Amino acid sequence: MRDVCSESPWPRRVDLALAAVVGVIQVGGTAAAQHWQVSVADLGRVSLDWRGYALLLVGPLAITVRRRLVVPAMVVTLVATCVYLLFDFSYGPVFLSPVITLFSAVVSGRRRAAWLGAAAFFLFIVVYAGWLIPNPRGWFHDTAFAAFLLLTMTVSEFVRIRRERLAERERVAREESRRQASEERLTMAQELHDVLAHNISLIHVQAATALHLLDEHPEQARTALTTIKQASKDVLTEMRGVLSLLREGAPRSPTAGMDRLDELAERSGLPVTVEITGSVRRLPAGTDRAGYRIVQESLTNVSRHAPGASVTVRVSYGPGEFGIVVEDDGAGAAPAISGLGSGNGIPGMRERAAALGGSLNAAPLPGGGFRVEAVLPLPDDPAMEST
Repeated sequence: MRDVCSESPWPRRVDLALAAVVGVIQVGGTAAAQHWQVSVADLGRVSLDWRGYALLLVGPLAITVRRRLVVPAMVVTLVATCVYLLFDFSYGPVFLSPVITLFSAVVSGRRRAAWLGAAAFFLFIVVYAGWLIPNPRGWFHDTAFAAFLLLTMTVSEFVRIRRERLAERERVAREESRRQASEERLTMAQELHDVLAHNISLIHVQAATALHLLDEHPEQARTALTTIKQASKDVLTEMRGVLSLLREGAPRSPTAGMDRLDELAERSGLPVTVEITGSVRRLPAGTDRAGYRIVQESLTNVSRHAPGASVTVRVSYGPGEFGIVVEDDGAGAAPAISGLGSGNGIPGMRERAAALGGSLNAAPLPGGGFRVEAVLPLPDDPAMEST
Protein backbone atom coordinates (compact mmCIF):
# COMPACT_ATOMS: atom_id res chain seq x y z
CA MET A 1 0.00 0.00 0.00
CA ARG A 2 1.63 3.17 -1.19
CA ASP A 3 1.46 6.16 1.12
CA VAL A 4 -0.78 8.74 -0.54
CA CYS A 5 1.16 11.53 1.12
CA SER A 6 4.15 10.70 -1.05
CA GLU A 7 2.50 12.46 -3.98
CA SER A 8 3.02 15.88 -2.44
CA PRO A 9 6.38 17.63 -1.91
CA TRP A 10 5.84 18.15 1.84
CA PRO A 11 6.50 14.51 2.92
CA ARG A 12 9.66 14.45 0.76
CA ARG A 13 10.94 17.51 2.58
CA VAL A 14 10.12 15.83 5.89
CA ASP A 15 12.05 12.72 4.86
CA LEU A 16 15.06 14.77 3.80
CA ALA A 17 15.02 16.66 7.08
CA LEU A 18 14.57 13.43 9.06
CA ALA A 19 17.44 11.78 7.16
CA ALA A 20 19.71 14.74 7.91
CA VAL A 21 18.84 14.66 11.62
CA VAL A 22 19.32 10.88 11.86
CA GLY A 23 22.64 11.11 9.99
CA VAL A 24 23.95 13.77 12.38
CA ILE A 25 22.81 11.78 15.43
CA GLN A 26 24.28 8.48 14.24
CA VAL A 27 27.63 9.89 13.08
CA GLY A 28 28.02 12.46 15.86
CA GLY A 29 26.76 10.15 18.62
CA THR A 30 28.99 7.27 17.55
CA ALA A 31 32.03 9.51 17.15
CA ALA A 32 31.47 10.86 20.63
CA ALA A 33 31.04 7.39 22.16
CA GLN A 34 33.98 5.67 20.47
CA HIS A 35 36.70 7.32 22.62
CA TRP A 36 35.43 5.70 25.81
CA GLN A 37 34.68 2.36 24.11
CA VAL A 38 38.08 2.12 22.37
CA SER A 39 40.43 3.74 24.92
CA VAL A 40 38.82 3.17 28.30
CA ALA A 41 36.43 0.21 28.27
CA ASP A 42 37.61 -3.20 27.14
CA LEU A 43 34.78 -3.91 24.69
CA GLY A 44 36.80 -5.07 21.71
CA ARG A 45 35.60 -2.14 19.58
CA VAL A 46 37.64 -0.34 16.91
CA SER A 47 37.67 3.28 15.82
CA LEU A 48 35.58 4.47 12.92
CA ASP A 49 37.21 4.69 9.50
CA TRP A 50 35.74 5.64 6.13
CA ARG A 51 33.84 2.32 6.02
CA GLY A 52 32.24 2.98 9.39
CA TYR A 53 31.15 6.49 8.46
CA ALA A 54 29.78 5.23 5.14
CA LEU A 55 27.77 2.48 6.85
CA LEU A 56 26.40 4.98 9.37
CA LEU A 57 25.10 7.09 6.47
CA VAL A 58 23.44 4.22 4.58
CA GLY A 59 20.42 4.21 6.92
CA PRO A 60 19.77 7.98 6.67
CA LEU A 61 20.03 7.77 2.87
CA ALA A 62 17.52 4.90 2.85
CA ILE A 63 15.11 7.04 4.89
CA THR A 64 14.88 9.52 2.01
CA VAL A 65 13.22 6.83 -0.18
CA ARG A 66 11.29 4.95 2.53
CA ARG A 67 7.89 6.02 1.12
CA ARG A 68 8.54 4.92 -2.48
CA LEU A 69 10.78 1.90 -1.77
CA VAL A 70 9.53 0.73 1.61
CA VAL A 71 10.86 -2.82 1.77
CA PRO A 72 14.19 -2.17 -0.06
CA ALA A 73 14.90 0.78 2.26
CA MET A 74 14.26 -1.43 5.29
CA VAL A 75 16.38 -4.33 4.00
CA VAL A 76 19.30 -2.08 3.04
CA THR A 77 19.24 -0.39 6.45
CA LEU A 78 19.16 -3.70 8.37
CA VAL A 79 21.96 -5.18 6.26
CA ALA A 80 24.11 -2.04 6.64
CA THR A 81 23.62 -2.16 10.41
CA CYS A 82 24.61 -5.84 10.55
CA VAL A 83 27.74 -5.19 8.45
CA TYR A 84 28.62 -2.26 10.72
CA LEU A 85 28.48 -4.55 13.76
CA LEU A 86 30.52 -7.26 12.02
CA PHE A 87 33.36 -4.74 11.47
CA ASP A 88 33.45 -4.25 15.28
CA PHE A 89 33.01 -0.50 15.04
CA SER A 90 32.06 1.43 18.15
CA TYR A 91 28.54 1.15 19.52
CA GLY A 92 26.35 4.24 19.27
CA PRO A 93 22.92 5.28 18.02
CA VAL A 94 23.33 3.00 15.00
CA PHE A 95 19.95 1.34 15.63
CA LEU A 96 18.00 4.55 15.00
CA SER A 97 17.73 4.01 11.23
CA PRO A 98 16.48 0.38 11.53
CA VAL A 99 13.79 1.49 13.98
CA ILE A 100 12.54 4.18 11.57
CA THR A 101 12.51 1.91 8.50
CA LEU A 102 10.78 -0.93 10.39
CA PHE A 103 8.18 1.56 11.62
CA SER A 104 7.63 2.84 8.08
CA ALA A 105 7.23 -0.67 6.70
CA VAL A 106 4.54 -1.58 9.26
CA VAL A 107 2.62 1.70 8.91
CA SER A 108 2.66 1.51 5.10
CA GLY A 109 1.12 -1.98 5.15
CA ARG A 110 4.21 -4.14 4.54
CA ARG A 111 3.60 -5.94 7.82
CA ARG A 112 4.86 -9.39 6.82
CA ALA A 113 8.12 -8.03 5.42
CA ALA A 114 8.57 -5.87 8.51
CA TRP A 115 8.04 -8.71 10.98
CA LEU A 116 10.27 -11.04 8.97
CA GLY A 117 12.95 -8.35 8.83
CA ALA A 118 12.68 -7.77 12.59
CA ALA A 119 12.91 -11.52 13.28
CA ALA A 120 15.97 -11.92 11.04
CA PHE A 121 17.61 -8.91 12.66
CA PHE A 122 16.98 -10.37 16.12
CA LEU A 123 18.48 -13.74 15.12
CA PHE A 124 21.57 -11.97 13.81
CA ILE A 125 21.96 -10.07 17.11
CA VAL A 126 21.62 -13.32 19.09
CA VAL A 127 24.31 -15.03 17.01
CA TYR A 128 26.53 -11.96 16.94
CA ALA A 129 26.31 -11.23 20.67
CA GLY A 130 26.70 -14.90 21.62
CA TRP A 131 29.51 -16.11 19.35
CA LEU A 132 31.04 -13.35 17.20
CA ILE A 133 32.30 -10.80 19.74
CA PRO A 134 35.25 -11.11 22.13
CA ASN A 135 33.02 -10.74 25.19
CA PRO A 136 29.84 -12.75 24.49
CA ARG A 137 26.61 -11.57 26.08
CA GLY A 138 24.07 -13.73 27.86
CA TRP A 139 20.34 -14.25 27.73
CA PHE A 140 19.66 -10.93 29.51
CA HIS A 141 21.15 -9.02 26.56
CA ASP A 142 19.08 -11.06 24.10
CA THR A 143 15.90 -10.58 26.13
CA ALA A 144 16.45 -6.83 26.37
CA PHE A 145 17.01 -6.54 22.63
CA ALA A 146 13.90 -8.67 21.94
CA ALA A 147 11.87 -6.36 24.18
CA PHE A 148 13.27 -3.35 22.33
CA LEU A 149 12.28 -4.80 18.94
CA LEU A 150 8.87 -5.92 20.19
CA LEU A 151 8.17 -2.47 21.58
CA THR A 152 9.13 -0.91 18.24
CA MET A 153 6.85 -3.25 16.29
CA THR A 154 3.96 -2.86 18.77
CA VAL A 155 4.07 0.93 18.58
CA SER A 156 4.21 0.67 14.78
CA GLU A 157 1.16 -1.61 14.70
CA PHE A 158 -0.75 0.73 17.02
CA VAL A 159 -0.02 3.70 14.76
CA ARG A 160 -1.00 1.67 11.67
CA ILE A 161 -4.33 0.60 13.18
CA ARG A 162 -5.12 4.14 14.27
CA ARG A 163 -4.36 5.53 10.81
CA GLU A 164 -6.49 2.85 9.14
CA ARG A 165 -9.40 3.62 11.44
CA LEU A 166 -9.13 7.34 10.73
CA ALA A 167 -8.97 6.61 6.99
CA GLU A 168 -12.04 4.37 7.28
CA ARG A 169 -13.95 7.09 9.13
CA GLU A 170 -13.03 9.59 6.44
CA ARG A 171 -14.12 7.14 3.72
CA VAL A 172 -17.46 6.52 5.43
CA ALA A 173 -17.94 10.26 5.89
CA ARG A 174 -17.23 10.86 2.19
CA GLU A 175 -19.66 8.11 1.17
CA GLU A 176 -22.33 9.53 3.48
CA SER A 177 -21.74 12.97 2.02
CA ARG A 178 -22.10 11.60 -1.51
CA ARG A 179 -25.26 9.72 -0.52
CA GLN A 180 -26.80 12.83 0.99
CA ALA A 181 -25.84 14.85 -2.08
CA SER A 182 -27.47 12.22 -4.28
CA GLU A 183 -30.65 12.31 -2.19
CA GLU A 184 -30.66 16.10 -2.33
CA ARG A 185 -30.30 16.02 -6.12
CA LEU A 186 -33.21 13.58 -6.32
CA THR A 187 -35.30 15.86 -4.12
CA MET A 188 -34.42 18.83 -6.31
CA ALA A 189 -35.38 16.86 -9.42
CA GLN A 190 -38.75 15.99 -7.88
CA GLU A 191 -39.36 19.58 -6.87
CA LEU A 192 -38.48 20.90 -10.33
CA HIS A 193 -40.64 18.24 -11.98
CA ASP A 194 -43.66 19.12 -9.86
CA VAL A 195 -43.24 22.86 -10.26
CA LEU A 196 -42.67 22.74 -14.00
CA ALA A 197 -45.29 20.08 -14.73
CA HIS A 198 -48.06 21.88 -12.86
CA ASN A 199 -47.40 25.40 -14.05
CA ILE A 200 -46.59 24.55 -17.66
CA SER A 201 -49.71 22.40 -17.89
CA LEU A 202 -51.71 25.26 -16.41
CA ILE A 203 -50.16 27.72 -18.87
CA HIS A 204 -50.93 25.37 -21.76
CA VAL A 205 -54.57 24.96 -20.75
CA GLN A 206 -55.11 28.66 -20.19
CA ALA A 207 -53.33 29.57 -23.44
CA ALA A 208 -55.61 27.21 -25.36
CA THR A 209 -58.64 28.76 -23.64
CA ALA A 210 -57.44 32.29 -24.42
CA LEU A 211 -56.93 31.47 -28.08
CA HIS A 212 -60.40 29.95 -28.26
CA LEU A 213 -62.08 32.98 -26.64
CA LEU A 214 -59.91 35.74 -28.06
CA ASP A 215 -62.12 36.58 -31.04
CA GLU A 216 -65.61 36.02 -29.62
CA HIS A 217 -65.17 36.73 -25.91
CA PRO A 218 -62.06 38.88 -25.43
CA GLU A 219 -62.96 39.77 -21.81
CA GLN A 220 -62.95 36.09 -20.83
CA ALA A 221 -59.68 35.66 -22.65
CA ARG A 222 -58.24 38.35 -20.41
CA THR A 223 -58.91 36.15 -17.38
CA ALA A 224 -57.00 33.26 -18.96
CA LEU A 225 -54.08 35.51 -19.86
CA THR A 226 -54.01 36.85 -16.30
CA THR A 227 -53.79 33.27 -15.03
CA ILE A 228 -50.94 32.58 -17.46
CA LYS A 229 -49.07 35.64 -16.17
CA GLN A 230 -49.49 34.58 -12.54
CA ALA A 231 -48.53 30.96 -13.30
CA SER A 232 -45.36 32.03 -15.10
CA LYS A 233 -44.46 34.28 -12.17
CA ASP A 234 -45.09 31.47 -9.69
CA VAL A 235 -42.98 28.96 -11.60
CA LEU A 236 -40.07 31.41 -11.73
CA THR A 237 -40.39 32.13 -8.01
CA GLU A 238 -40.51 28.46 -7.03
CA MET A 239 -37.64 27.56 -9.35
CA ARG A 240 -35.51 30.28 -7.79
CA GLY A 241 -36.35 28.87 -4.37
CA VAL A 242 -35.40 25.33 -5.39
CA LEU A 243 -32.20 26.31 -7.23
CA SER A 244 -31.08 28.55 -4.37
CA LEU A 245 -30.81 25.42 -2.24
CA LEU A 246 -28.00 24.29 -4.51
CA ARG A 247 -26.16 27.61 -4.31
CA GLU A 248 -26.76 28.81 -0.78
CA GLY A 249 -28.34 25.93 1.13
CA ALA A 250 -31.49 27.90 1.96
CA PRO A 251 -34.51 28.96 -0.10
CA ARG A 252 -35.05 32.64 -0.87
CA SER A 253 -38.83 32.32 -0.52
CA PRO A 254 -41.03 30.17 1.74
CA THR A 255 -41.40 26.59 0.54
CA ALA A 256 -44.82 25.67 -0.82
CA GLY A 257 -47.03 24.15 1.88
CA MET A 258 -50.63 23.32 2.74
CA ASP A 259 -51.26 26.90 3.87
CA ARG A 260 -51.22 27.80 0.16
CA LEU A 261 -53.79 25.18 -0.79
CA ASP A 262 -56.56 27.69 -1.54
CA GLU A 263 -54.20 29.69 -3.73
CA LEU A 264 -53.19 26.51 -5.57
CA ALA A 265 -56.84 25.59 -6.17
CA GLU A 266 -57.63 29.07 -7.46
CA ARG A 267 -54.70 29.09 -9.90
CA SER A 268 -55.42 25.60 -11.25
CA GLY A 269 -58.12 26.89 -13.60
CA LEU A 270 -60.39 24.07 -12.44
CA PRO A 271 -63.59 24.15 -10.36
CA VAL A 272 -62.01 22.93 -7.11
CA THR A 273 -63.76 22.38 -3.79
CA VAL A 274 -61.54 22.12 -0.71
CA GLU A 275 -62.84 20.31 2.39
CA ILE A 276 -60.84 20.18 5.62
CA THR A 277 -61.72 17.94 8.56
CA GLY A 278 -60.13 17.41 11.93
CA SER A 279 -58.14 19.77 14.11
CA VAL A 280 -55.80 21.75 11.86
CA ARG A 281 -52.22 21.51 13.04
CA ARG A 282 -48.86 22.77 11.95
CA LEU A 283 -47.26 20.03 9.89
CA PRO A 284 -43.61 18.98 9.81
CA ALA A 285 -41.80 20.63 6.92
CA GLY A 286 -41.41 17.42 4.88
CA THR A 287 -45.04 16.40 5.32
CA ASP A 288 -46.26 19.93 4.58
CA ARG A 289 -44.29 20.11 1.34
CA ALA A 290 -45.20 16.56 0.28
CA GLY A 291 -48.92 17.20 0.87
CA TYR A 292 -48.83 20.34 -1.25
CA ARG A 293 -46.96 18.61 -4.08
CA ILE A 294 -49.35 15.64 -4.07
CA VAL A 295 -52.36 17.97 -4.45
CA GLN A 296 -50.48 20.00 -7.07
CA GLU A 297 -49.58 16.94 -9.14
CA SER A 298 -53.13 15.59 -8.85
CA LEU A 299 -54.57 18.87 -10.16
CA THR A 300 -51.95 18.83 -12.93
CA ASN A 301 -53.11 15.37 -14.00
CA VAL A 302 -56.74 16.54 -14.06
CA SER A 303 -55.73 19.52 -16.21
CA ARG A 304 -54.01 17.18 -18.66
CA HIS A 305 -56.50 14.33 -18.84
CA ALA A 306 -59.85 15.97 -18.02
CA PRO A 307 -59.56 19.75 -18.45
CA GLY A 308 -62.46 21.53 -16.80
CA ALA A 309 -63.52 18.58 -14.64
CA SER A 310 -64.82 19.33 -11.15
CA VAL A 311 -62.34 18.42 -8.43
CA THR A 312 -62.81 17.80 -4.73
CA VAL A 313 -59.84 18.01 -2.40
CA ARG A 314 -60.39 16.50 1.06
CA VAL A 315 -57.78 17.11 3.73
CA SER A 316 -58.07 15.38 7.10
CA TYR A 317 -55.99 15.94 10.23
CA GLY A 318 -56.06 12.87 12.45
CA PRO A 319 -54.30 12.22 15.77
CA GLY A 320 -51.52 10.27 14.08
CA GLU A 321 -51.93 10.73 10.35
CA PHE A 322 -52.56 13.30 7.68
CA GLY A 323 -54.88 12.33 4.84
CA ILE A 324 -55.34 13.77 1.36
CA VAL A 325 -57.99 12.72 -1.16
CA VAL A 326 -58.26 14.32 -4.61
CA GLU A 327 -61.20 13.25 -6.78
CA ASP A 328 -62.43 14.49 -10.13
CA ASP A 329 -65.65 13.57 -11.93
CA GLY A 330 -63.92 13.07 -15.27
CA ALA A 331 -66.42 15.30 -17.03
CA GLY A 332 -63.91 17.62 -18.66
CA ALA A 333 -65.15 20.51 -20.75
CA ALA A 334 -62.24 20.12 -23.16
CA PRO A 335 -60.40 17.18 -24.74
CA ALA A 336 -57.42 15.69 -22.93
CA ILE A 337 -54.02 17.27 -23.59
CA SER A 338 -51.45 14.83 -24.92
CA GLY A 339 -47.69 15.11 -25.06
CA LEU A 340 -47.19 17.03 -21.78
CA GLY A 341 -46.80 14.24 -19.27
CA SER A 342 -43.57 12.39 -18.52
CA GLY A 343 -45.21 9.39 -16.84
CA ASN A 344 -43.49 10.17 -13.52
CA GLY A 345 -46.34 11.98 -11.81
CA ILE A 346 -47.99 9.16 -9.86
CA PRO A 347 -44.70 7.27 -9.19
CA GLY A 348 -43.23 10.54 -7.93
CA MET A 349 -46.18 11.05 -5.56
CA ARG A 350 -45.80 7.49 -4.27
CA GLU A 351 -42.09 8.07 -3.66
CA ARG A 352 -42.83 11.24 -1.68
CA ALA A 353 -45.35 9.40 0.49
CA ALA A 354 -43.12 6.35 0.98
CA ALA A 355 -40.15 8.54 1.94
CA LEU A 356 -42.20 9.82 4.89
CA GLY A 357 -43.44 6.36 5.90
CA GLY A 358 -46.85 6.86 4.30
CA SER A 359 -48.74 5.41 1.35
CA LEU A 360 -50.50 6.61 -1.80
CA ASN A 361 -53.10 4.94 -4.00
CA ALA A 362 -54.29 6.22 -7.36
CA ALA A 363 -57.00 4.59 -9.46
CA PRO A 364 -59.97 5.40 -11.73
CA LEU A 365 -63.40 5.70 -10.11
CA PRO A 366 -66.12 3.22 -11.16
CA GLY A 367 -68.51 5.94 -12.34
CA GLY A 368 -65.81 7.94 -14.16
CA GLY A 369 -63.11 10.25 -12.96
CA PHE A 370 -59.98 9.55 -10.95
CA ARG A 371 -59.06 9.33 -7.27
CA VAL A 372 -55.76 9.93 -5.53
CA GLU A 373 -55.55 9.06 -1.82
CA ALA A 374 -52.49 9.63 0.35
CA VAL A 375 -51.95 8.91 4.04
CA LEU A 376 -48.91 10.45 5.75
CA PRO A 377 -47.92 9.79 9.39
CA LEU A 378 -47.91 12.67 11.87
CA PRO A 379 -46.02 12.96 15.15
CA ASP A 380 -48.23 12.90 18.21
CA ASP A 381 -46.90 16.23 19.50
CA PRO A 382 -49.36 18.74 20.97
CA ALA A 383 -46.82 21.52 20.38
CA MET A 384 -47.31 21.03 16.66
CA GLU A 385 -51.01 21.86 16.78
CA SER A 386 -52.29 25.29 15.83
CA THR A 387 -55.67 26.92 15.88
